[in-house]
Amino acid sequence: MAKIAARGRLIVGVSQTIYPFSFRDPVSGEMRGFDVDIAREMARAVFGDPNAVQFKATNVPERITFLQKGEVDIVVHTFTMTCARLQQIAFSTEYLTIGPRLLVKRGSGFRSIDDLGGRKVCASKGGAPLLQIQQAASRPIPVGAENSIDCLIMLQQGQVDAVCNDDAILVALAEQDPTTEVVGPRFSNDGYGIGISRGEPELVRFVNAVLERLRASGTWATIYRRWLSGQLGPPPPPPEAQYLD
Repeated sequence: MAKIAARGRLIVGVSQTIYPFSFRDPVSGEMRGFDVDIAREMARAVFGDPNAVQFKATNVPERITFLQKGEVDIVVHTFTMTCARLQQIAFSTEYLTIGPRLLVKRGSGFRSIDDLGGRKVCASKGGAPLLQIQQAASRPIPVGAENSIDCLIMLQQGQVDAVCNDDAILVALAEQDPTTEVVGPRFSNDGYGIGISRGEPELVRFVNAVLERLRASGTWATIYRRWLSGQLGPPPPPPEAQYLD
């Protein structure tokens, strides 16, 4: 925390391509989105200035490596918390509940992962949805891509039969291509957390305190309405903080 304060800015790993979570505005060039606003609130808490933040573009496979190498202070990048990842890095409390579903071409007839046995299903490399495709009982063929938008392009070109990702991301992709649709139930209910190095317990406590303030003040709901209500409807109650013993 002292090093961050002395530097004068918070360095945050984010995506540049995942609408509506974190993306570069094509007109202004500024980073925008749900995750970006959460990151700016962290900078506001440290410096009193939401713009005292340096965004560092990360792909899904790079998120843990960037933290372990100290290239970023935190990662706010649609980061699903899993037991395997908790062995490598620390996480904040959950700040958004999500779940993976499927994006398919309209009229394809595919309604769930059970219909995709032997079919190619795309997900981001290093992401939790790719592992869930690999574990599906119907035995679809997993295809890894660098980003979710790459999966959409592969679906459009007929290289894959479906895209698997978190529901909010898929709904946004479907808005970009009305020939696609989101189908099936969630595979599971998962949570996004802010990634932090395992060697920074004081930073974990600070981030958790800021998230608690965002929940209590209504700021979390404001950010949700700004970026996610168009896809998912009115904001639900924010996820309750759960702490490990």
